[in-house]
Amino acid sequence: MMRLPKFEYHVPQNIAEAVRIMGDAGPVGQFVAGGTDLYPKLKRRQFEIDTLIGLDFLGRDVDDGFIAAGMTLSDASRDPGLQRRYPGYAEAAGLVSSPPLRNSGTIGGNLCVDTRCNYYDMTYEWRKAAGFCLKKDGDICLVAPSSPRCWAVSSSDTAPMAMALDGVITLAGVDGEREMPVTALYRDDGIDYMAKRPEEVLTGLRLRAEPGTRSAYVKLRRRGSIDFPIAGAAVAVRMEGDMVAGCKLALSAVASHPLEATAAATFLEGKKLDSETIREAAELAAKPAKPLDNADLSHFWRKRMVRVVVEQALTRVSDQSAGFDG
Repeated sequence: MMRLPKFEYHVPQNIAEAVRIMGDAGPVGQFVAGGTDLYPKLKRRQFEIDTLIGLDFLGRDVDDGFIAAGMTLSDASRDPGLQRRYPGYAEAAGLVSSPPLRNSGTIGGNLCVDTRCNYYDMTYEWRKAAGFCLKKDGDICLVAPSSPRCWAVSSSDTAPMAMALDGVITLAGVDGEREMPVTALYRDDGIDYMAKRPEEVLTGLRLRAEPGTRSAYVKLRRRGSIDFPIAGAAVAVRMEGDMVAGCKLALSAVASHPLEATAAATFLEGKKLDSETIREAAELAAKPAKPLDNADLSHFWRKRMVRVVVEQALTRVSDQSAGFDG
């Protein structure tokens, strides 16, 4: 049986108190909201901590496109306003893991979820027997031994959709609040994968899709529940009549960060979303995707499937009626 390590659990009443406790704890402290990713990793000894700081004080509501970070994924997926204005985001939230975990997991937690790798997300005993990897306790990346960096993969479902919907996050820390585009939150590094400072708390997400925007998210995984994505496509398209006036497209699970497919988005602008255009855009979107042998199923097959999930997402968008109008 895997057991949690010993730690002190703090229940701050507000941001200032949470930030102060984290400052005192230093590198052996962690924030926790739903804990659906953190607690299994603690059991596998992937983090070494002695202090957990609960974030139960975070808001859990939606107000004109601003989603409080404490809102559960289940609530986000069912929220009528999100379903109407940002259907792709509601879809992405509803595809994370399984119903029980979505009831605990939060939208802030899914934006900050740790990168994953078959050589990292194992028990301590397994990792010790196989040889520790660069991300934890080792000195080489077991996926790409000649590489100086870690190639663990970004596995958030909501992050690429938030990027496609021009999302902006709010961070609170010792110096007060600041905003950051979701596109700037992530780094292409499996270890140092977020630009958020360790002592900062992500307090909310604002989606800023323009009127007339349609959106969709398609996730590929081995099973219909539980599993992390092995490829995913988030698409937001603004239409003027039957022509694409603007497009953003981001991919999940094909790099150490949610990957923007800018060439495909640019190609779509000024065109109709017919089957031939969708097919060509999907081919362009798949080109920058470089999955490695560190997730479920063959990385060669996952590379081919990127085109498929992008094509499916764009087809869904083309079949939608016009998005919200203000």
